Amino acid sequence: MGTWGTWGPEATRELIRILFLLDSEADPLPIGQIVPCDRLTAPRSIPTRVPEISRLSLPRITVVGSYATGLTMKVPRLPSTGETLLGTGYRVDHGGKGSNQAVGCARLGAKVSFVARIGKDTFGETALGLYRDEGIDVAYVKQIVHAPTGIGFIIVEATSGHNCITIDPGANELLTAADVSECEGAFDSSAVVLTQLEIPVEAAAAALMRGRARGAGTILNPAPVRPLPPSVLQLVDILTPNQTEARVLAGRSPDSAIGSEDDSEEVARELLRRGVKQVVMTLGEKGALIVTASSSTRIPAVRMSAVDTTGAGDAFNAGLATALACRASLEAAVQFAVVTGGLAVTKEGVIPSLPHRDEVLHFYRQNSVTPPNWFSADPAGRD
Repeated sequence: MGTWGTWGPEATRELIRILFLLDSEADPLPIGQIVPCDRLTAPRSIPTRVPEISRLSLPRITVVGSYATGLTMKVPRLPSTGETLLGTGYRVDHGGKGSNQAVGCARLGAKVSFVARIGKDTFGETALGLYRDEGIDVAYVKQIVHAPTGIGFIIVEATSGHNCITIDPGANELLTAADVSECEGAFDSSAVVLTQLEIPVEAAAAALMRGRARGAGTILNPAPVRPLPPSVLQLVDILTPNQTEARVLAGRSPDSAIGSEDDSEEVARELLRRGVKQVVMTLGEKGALIVTASSSTRIPAVRMSAVDTTGAGDAFNAGLATALACRASLEAAVQFAVVTGGLAVTKEGVIPSLPHRDEVLHFYRQNSVTPPNWFSADPAGRD
């Protein structure tokens, strides 16, 4: 009988049924709390070689956001105003910050529900194919006939990997607060709700509100940035802007010189005064800055050879959300996110660059670093 010992088929089915009920009724996890995590590990008292049971223990994340097909090319340098440059390496990729972050979370071991709107067109069909391949719940990804799937144009500087992006939201603009509120099942037992601003602010706010109501931790990645009222910022447990986005949200000019880390902390504290609970500011090659009401902590970046930075922010947010869904402390979660974001710059394209769980484990071991306990255990229950 192997791992099951003397269990018969009826007892086995009853055990699976009980475990499912227990998992579905579990209380949502607190965000940023230092508690040992068992969400990626099978309980020791339960047979560990049964995929159906181990899937129930995966961290659960709800992502509410956008999908856009990405059209990318490389240039020797980013063009100046009015300048035309010859590019190379044109390609068509999956994109949209919500979609990218959903895929990133799934690859790191999370069970992901994605709430989005796409067009009833070829690009929309390929999006659904992506989600099925990545194991993402598509029950709340709806196709609409009167708007196209979103499109993004990405220009990448070949020498540095730096990029600039423009987006036509298409169907993403039609995701409403009412649509989000109707997706009750997407928020069931979620530990973390993650959203961005490539969808209407009202829809993002509804996602944050729904997460709060369910006891989930809420993360807002405020990109593309736009001014937000305190009523929205007060729904955010963790805000993840880059330095420019943080300045805009704090009411400052995005074109003003970005100063020292002390300046970044000052900006972050202004965001706390506006209602955000905690700020995790990404600093590019300098890592990230955590600012809370009582502390400020800088997390250094990992050394990587940058090829394309386009997917770094999405990989960072996916790593952060997955770690927090596993009950990691905020500092430990940001340390993990710096690794996932760093790995993403080593490959071209967004979806190809989002690291899988095995790649992250390989990075830790290659650098003689012990992976976090909550991440090193195999979610499939293999020894």
